[in-house]
Order: sequence, then C-alpha cells, then structure tokens
Amino acid sequence: MNLKQRLDAYERLMRLDKPIGTLLLLWPALWGLWLAGRGIPDPDILLIFVVGTILMRSAGCVVNDFADRDFDPHVERTRDRPLAAGLLKPWEALVLAAVLMLAAFVLVLQLNRLTVMLSFVAVALAVIYPFLKRVFPFPQAWLGIAFGFAIPMAYAAQQGRLPAVAWVLLIANMFWAVAYDTEYAMVDRDDDMRIGVKSSAILLGRHDVAGVMSAHALFLAIMAAVGGWQSLGVLYYCGLAVAAALAGYQYRLIRGRDRSLCFKAFLNNNWVGAAVFIGLALDLYFRVRVFS
Repeated sequence: MNLKQRLDAYERLMRLDKPIGTLLLLWPALWGLWLAGRGIPDPDILLIFVVGTILMRSAGCVVNDFADRDFDPHVERTRDRPLAAGLLKPWEALVLAAVLMLAAFVLVLQLNRLTVMLSFVAVALAVIYPFLKRVFPFPQAWLGIAFGFAIPMAYAAQQGRLPAVAWVLLIANMFWAVAYDTEYAMVDRDDDMRIGVKSSAILLGRHDVAGVMSAHALFLAIMAAVGGWQSLGVLYYCGLAVAAALAGYQYRLIRGRDRSLCFKAFLNNNWVGAAVFIGLALDLYFRVRVFS
C-alpha cells in the first residue's frame, strides 16, 4: 500500500470523509456555548471546542473500529472499513487514537480546571461506548450522554460552574441521540442480531418507529421548556418548529423501515441540530442588540 492509499485509510478510519458524526457532536456544544455566553461565546473557547470536537469524534471513530474489528467484516455497511478490510493494523488504530486524544487534551489544558476535570469524564464516556454495545441493550442512551457532554463542558469553560440548565440540556440531547441513533441502528438491525450486537432498534422491535418519534418529542419538549426557563423568544421557538417539522419528515422516511430511507432520516438530523442552533443564535443576537 503506497502513501496515498495509507493516508486515505487513516482518513476513512477517522471518518473525515463522513462529517455527519462531527456535526451531531458539534451542534450540542454550540448550543451550550451560545447559551452559557448569552449569545457572545468567548472566541478562543469557541475555537478550542470546534477543533476539540473534530479531534474527539475522530478518536471515537478509531476506538469504535478497533472494538468492532472482528464484527465489522460481517456487516454489509462496515465490511470495507480499514481495520475490517485489513488495510491497517490494530496497533496503528490504538496509536492514532492516543495521538488524537492527546491533541484534544492539549487544547483542553488551555481552559479552566473544572473543564479539564470534566474532559476525563468525556473521554471515559467515548471510550466505553464501543464496548458497551456488547452487553447493554440500550447503548443509544449512553451515546447521547457522550455526544452531549460538551454541553456541561461548555458551561464550565464559559462560566466556571455547572448550572442546572446544563444538565437539562444534556438530558434533551440524550433523547435526540436516541432518536437519530435508533434510525441508524434500524439500518444494521438484521446484521446486529446475527452477530450479537445490542441496539435500541433490536430492543424496541416493532415499536422502533414509535420509539424514535417519542424520543424526538421528548427532546423538543425539553428544549421548549429550556427556552422558557432561559427567557428565550420567538426566534428560538421558530427554530424548534423547524426541527419539529424535520422530525415529522423523518417519520415519513422511517415508517416503512426501508434501510436506505432510515439512513437518510439519520443524516437529516444534522438539519435538526442546525435549526435549533440558528434559532437560538438569532434570538440571542437580537436580544443582545436590543438590550445592550
């Protein structure tokens, strides 16, 4: 394998060619930063969180593929991943994951002590998740906490404390992740059942579509409650309305349980996260201009 092929394998191992995971990880971080900073997040902190999100998502993907290296060859969607296809060695994945996590930690060290302490929890959540899928029947809930842990970290970085709203937002994100990752799991359900991997799609069975929509509803309801709690205005709720419409569109995609349409619904969640953020950012922007 020449250098170009090896670099391409590393790129695919880190999923740099598939940014959806980075975006699903980034949107909650941005919600937290904008709310904690009341619409004006510290630019340095913002940059650290954006770069850190890319690094940690890449590291998480590498750890996930290392953990699943014996399962992925038996799953249609994952059999061509670099470790599953034998393009890279397991030790290379471990070294790459360590380098990425070290780089992320160097960034976190620029922040306050509380954020540094929380970063150890974030790493533990990310590393445990790939192995949890073998024993825990509802790993999507854990993923939601792992993907939303940037929210309390954002509050810690911006305010030096962890107010209750940070944890409520984390719970909201958990429900959102349950919704979108169940859609993702619906794509792999048959393969996962055959190889013994747990997922919410398997746990919910014929109630999978109802489970996805219930999780979306809980996510949006909690976010609406947060809006009232934080005195947000009409633009924020417009963003939530767009997110709700997108969730309705996802129902149309997944109700037939077609694998390609379930994956399309999963990808659509990028726009759900974006709609919430745009509504939040615009609402806070105009409030700052009006009341400053």
